[in-house]
Amino acid sequence: MGVPKEGQKAPEFNLPASNGENVSLKSLRGKKVVLYFYPKDDTPGCTVEACGFRDGIKKIEKTNAIVLGVSPDDVKSHNKFIEKFKLPFLLLSDADKKVCEAYGVWVEKSMYGKTYMGVARTTFLIDENGNIEKVYEKVKPDVHTDEVLQQLSLE
Repeated sequence: MGVPKEGQKAPEFNLPASNGENVSLKSLRGKKVVLYFYPKDDTPGCTVEACGFRDGIKKIEKTNAIVLGVSPDDVKSHNKFIEKFKLPFLLLSDADKKVCEAYGVWVEKSMYGKTYMGVARTTFLIDENGNIEKVYEKVKPDVHTDEVLQQLSLE
């Protein structure tokens, strides 16, 4: 399917969130959404990325944007991750990987000569009307929040 391009409508989703409710893209119209896909809760790169967003959340919110993290982990795992690192945003559970597939981030990966399916660390900046404004592929967790903040402050 491939990753949706900038300027396209963002694929709709409705996923269980760490707060016990479901979150849909439609319900977020009027806000910018930083939708970041990550492989797994409480792993090194994912923790660096999540804590970066945590530390930049005040600046992000000043631009009328919200942060949502998505991984195949379940809500229980998300809540442990949120609690451990005091994450001030929702994490969404895409257990059946349908949303990961719709966004083109459920891909074949390889490590130590073995191939497996997993989430390619990717972020989508979605505008107030549900269109993809910016796509960040091959995200580097340690500098990613700064890239997103720079884009948000350009607008």
